Amino acid sequence: MRLTNFSDFALRMLMYAASVGDRLITIEETARTFKVSKTHLNKVANTLTRGGYLKAVRGRSGGLALGLRPEMIRIGDVIRLTEPDFAVVECFTTGNQCVLTGCCKLSSMFGEAIASFQSVLDRYTLADINLPLKDFPGGPTPPTRTEAARNGK
Repeated sequence: MRLTNFSDFALRMLMYAASVGDRLITIEETARTFKVSKTHLNKVANTLTRGGYLKAVRGRSGGLALGLRPEMIRIGDVIRLTEPDFAVVECFTTGNQCVLTGCCKLSSMFGEAIASFQSVLDRYTLADINLPLKDFPGGPTPPTRTEAARNGK
């Protein structure tokens, strides 16, 4: 089983948003940080915003921020939002044509495996996987004490 890039980028985007604290992030800087398409990240951001995991701030100084505290964002919930299905075998798909449907034992076995997979992901939150901003390549770094003092912060 393999998660889609969409889910991977969603988790990375949430991790990045959590790492910057109260500062807003932009699609452009996130795309630059992860070396991925802005168009693709825009779709990811829209899904995460609709799901309540990110909030969008419009305007010239706008951007994205976490919509919930990191400890409230369960990884399993994010995966359920971003993965359309877990059709690991044909009988899980719409339009199933398998001639063994009804007597095959694969579907119950894989159903149990998927439930176990989701159960493990539900035990973790964004707070559990958060990284410090310095660990993100190409992203902005927080100002040094000297820069902050110069800027009156």
